[in-house]
Amino acid sequence: MDKNQLLSKLWEQYASITPSAKKIHTLLEEKGEMIQNDHIAIRTFNDPRINITVLEKPFLAVGYEARGEYVFESKKLYAQHYEHTTDTNAPRIFISELELEKCSSSLQETVKTILDNCNQNDFMHPELVLNGVVWKSNSQEIYKALLEESEYAAWMYVYGFRANHFTINVNALNHFEKLEELNNFLEENGWKLNASGGKIKGTPEQLLEQSSTLADLYTINFEEGSFEIPSCYYEFALRYIMPDGNLYQGFVASSADKIFESTDVKLQN
Repeated sequence: MDKNQLLSKLWEQYASITPSAKKIHTLLEEKGEMIQNDHIAIRTFNDPRINITVLEKPFLAVGYEARGEYVFESKKLYAQHYEHTTDTNAPRIFISELELEKCSSSLQETVKTILDNCNQNDFMHPELVLNGVVWKSNSQEIYKALLEESEYAAWMYVYGFRANHFTINVNALNHFEKLEELNNFLEENGWKLNASGGKIKGTPEQLLEQSSTLADLYTINFEEGSFEIPSCYYEFALRYIMPDGNLYQGFVASSADKIFESTDVKLQN
């Protein structure tokens, strides 16, 4: 699978449970915009069977390399971002993992049991990052127990391996010079934005501003019944020029921390 096929499949999988992304795409295209993707984010656990080192493999195989690492202490996450070595227009890849050893013993045991009960060969799949849920995930009781401690863990339990969000490159838009202008346009058209930490996370001084929609709600069929659970969201990123004249390529941990909350159940009301 080449780079374009991999990225295309990630988009198809993401868009299938995130109808708002397609609608926003269409809304901007009707305004004459050509959408460029800034980055794609993926979640996992730091269990050695499925950690970042495992999920990065298909990206490394198509020309990506690791460029930056980030720590989110309050959410117990570690992340790395990747850039393509030859295609400067290729979206960055952002892979995060929940640091299980920092979580409660009950969460650790729950995740271990979920993974132990899988067909271990599934974790060897070269395109694991596209395989969604490879474990049994139909217990609302388990979902709620994970949710009490970690929204991130609960999301992973339900949705598994897939893009958690795609991101519009605001620098490439013609009609919006400022992120605030894009946010206003989206709100005028009925979209709710993640206001945790402010609708715009980051500052020009930090060289990156980000905003995002709240995650779509998607119906999950648990054994206890069908319930709507936040799925994925669409992000918007505006990058600034560094003193050396180049565009900033990295991420700001304090901003990304709040962006993670776009899938938070508590923000949906």
